[in-house]
Amino acid sequence: MKDGQSFVLKKSDGTRLVITYSDKRQRKDGHNRERGLLKLRQKVKSGRLTKESINNKGYNKFLALKGEVKVEIDEEKVKEDRKWDGLKGYITNTRLSPKSIVENYRHLWQIEKAFRISKTDLRIRPVYHYRRKRIEAHICIAFVAYTIYKELEQLLEKHNAGFSPKRAAELTHNMYQLEYTLPHSKKQGKMILKMDEEQKTLYDII
Repeated sequence: MKDGQSFVLKKSDGTRLVITYSDKRQRKDGHNRERGLLKLRQKVKSGRLTKESINNKGYNKFLALKGEVKVEIDEEKVKEDRKWDGLKGYITNTRLSPKSIVENYRHLWQIEKAFRISKTDLRIRPVYHYRRKRIEAHICIAFVAYTIYKELEQLLEKHNAGFSPKRAAELTHNMYQLEYTLPHSKKQGKMILKMDEEQKTLYDII
């Protein structure tokens, strides 16, 4: 395969395995393996790596045990592993093109970030409700809050505010508005109490 190419394998369960190849990934895979093997060779040479400490994680899969305690690098396994450099597979049940699948996967971190924010900043969990309607309402409120969070995040980035939505929420904790009625004219009005520079920036944005 050449850089950027892909092919699809149809599976018996109706899903597809989309396989892509990248020169950049190939170089990265090779670099990571050589770096891991370097540390492994040093441990083998020093005798600090024993049979009892062997597991199948990381680059220890390239080790072969000889006799009771002799440990050495299995060079054949290293050669076999090189054949996979640059390849990456995606299992999908969609009809999206390979290019679209890869693009969507690259945005996975945003999905993970959304769940992380929902669980921490927006406190979607724990859920103490037992009735279905209340659970659904709880989750609905959390995701509405996340929508507002993202809208605020975009506004802060657009205006180069220099602080995060979480910081913005903290700034509002001591931002106060005074409502008053004049005694004689009975005129009503509102006045924002004194703010610091960050609060002024946030107020101007929203």
